[in-house]
Amino acid sequence: MSEFATPRAVFQRIIDGVTARRPEGLPELYAEDTVVVHPFAEPPSRLEGREALRRHFAQLETLPIEMEARNVVVHQTADPEVIIAEFEYEGRNTDTGRPFVIPNIFVMRVRDGRVVESRDYAHHRAFQEAMA
Repeated sequence: MSEFATPRAVFQRIIDGVTARRPEGLPELYAEDTVVVHPFAEPPSRLEGREALRRHFAQLETLPIEMEARNVVVHQTADPEVIIAEFEYEGRNTDTGRPFVIPNIFVMRVRDGRVVESRDYAHHRAFQEAMA
């Protein structure tokens, strides 16, 4: 496995693409049949397949935000395909100037350089409030 295909490297490329609001390359970091679950979304959501991720990430271009990932800690697990990543998105709404901090925990399985499954525990209500 190349250093660019490790679970940690794939995770880093995802948060770099999200914070830069460059959605075009993000779906390629996921397997064709990937499953991404957002258990804390209201209602909880489940994205299945790369095309669902493409639609999900396309929203980045329309959001009035600028943000960065901070306090990033990646935990290795006994399974070499699985990592647990803790981090926060810190930023501001560019329309209102309102700052926000959104805590996240991702539990990701990466195989052959692509995410095959992920459970993304984000504070979705904080994100909705930041967009208001």
